[in-house]
Amino acid sequence: MKTQYDVIGIGNAIMDIISPVSEAFLKTHDMDKGGMALIDQPRALKLNKALSSGGKTQEIAGGSAANTMVGISALGCRAAYIGKVADDAIGKRLSKGFNDVNVDFSTKPITKGPASARCMIAVTPDGERTMNTFLGASSHFTPSDVTKSKIEAAKVLYLEGYLFDAEPAKKAFVRASEIAQAAGRQVALTLSDSFCVGRHRESFRHLVDNHVDILFANEDEILSLYETDRLDTALDNLTKTKTIACITRSEKGSIIQDHERRYLVHAAPVDKVVDTTGAGDQYAAGVLAGRAMGLGWKDAGYLGSLCAAEVISHYGARPEREIV
Repeated sequence: MKTQYDVIGIGNAIMDIISPVSEAFLKTHDMDKGGMALIDQPRALKLNKALSSGGKTQEIAGGSAANTMVGISALGCRAAYIGKVADDAIGKRLSKGFNDVNVDFSTKPITKGPASARCMIAVTPDGERTMNTFLGASSHFTPSDVTKSKIEAAKVLYLEGYLFDAEPAKKAFVRASEIAQAAGRQVALTLSDSFCVGRHRESFRHLVDNHVDILFANEDEILSLYETDRLDTALDNLTKTKTIACITRSEKGSIIQDHERRYLVHAAPVDKVVDTTGAGDQYAAGVLAGRAMGLGWKDAGYLGSLCAAEVISHYGARPEREIV
């Protein structure tokens, strides 16, 4: 079957609401610096109001895997996204926000239930981001939302670990992976967050062992997945599953391990870290786009480094200038 997309992503469709804050703001609003907390709708509305009072708030259609698809499109490759929104104002702006940057998004919205998802991202002066996320409609993702024809039309299926917080979504991931594998496509997974790994370790291991061809994670996440404090041990475990590993290590760059060897990939230089939001998402975008362009793993990894360096040099999780 002829492919229509280089990569299709599945994950939470979330409106990112981003604002610079002081360290005191985090304490006042009981936010755990550097973490990602799931919140209910009343707290989301309260934090939204507090962040907006500063006057520098940005609203960007996002979600972790969605940001990766936007990055892939910005690099000139073909991307699509599947995620759940509500039939409300935020949902409409999310759909428009993806399609405006050439990411094919056509998931049918829900007409009953919670509002569309949003993530409050507070960025402190050191560039660290603290996220409080109301999952809303995005958590209503089920196997029925997996579009077989679209999965089959993509060279790579990219799955977002954050979506694992709902049991029906886990089943949807397995369903999508099975469709991709039956069509001879590759399946990639991002672990998303070490807290997420802690909540779903066994499910992630099952997915990696049986369905995943390419795993994206940072060092803390991969160590948590295999409950070890040694990176070599974690990578050896991945070798047994024949899964390609793309492991980010902040300023140390990344390690990519394919079936033959491990590549040490340098980080790209950055004059000033402004906001780390989306660094891992754009690294994955660079790697996957690089592979779609025909690059080897090490060169694709460095394209990922360039994409990560670009996005942390400004506010927001989307690229703002051309990389290639």
